[in-house]
Amino acid sequence: QVQLVESGGGLVQAGGSLRLSCAASGSIISLYTMGWYRQAPGKQRELVAAITSTGSTNYADSVKGRFTISRDNAKNTMYLQMNSLKPEDTAVYYCNIDRRSRGNYWGQGTQVTVSS
Repeated sequence: QVQLVESGGGLVQAGGSLRLSCAASGSIISLYTMGWYRQAPGKQRELVAAITSTGSTNYADSVKGRFTISRDNAKNTMYLQMNSLKPEDTAVYYCNIDRRSRGNYWGQGTQVTVSS
């Protein structure tokens, strides 16, 4: 059974930083594409950043240059380093693993709130 557990969210002032973690069990994360998504109140869930099995990354235009996605294969954990946070980054952040024919899984989400 695949489980993803996010942590690291919280309340931070604009301009501050947070690091989110997504610990995986039941799957080897280095074999698949993983991503961070976010959903703000009244808005659709959107992709923030993704990392493929080869280590290629891509980012939403709104976070380029501020956020960095990475993973530690030994810990089977993915991270999202968020710097220069803005109030518009406020959302629930979810991690996702796309195991293709073996299923798509989500974590429970972690709240990030950026105050102005």
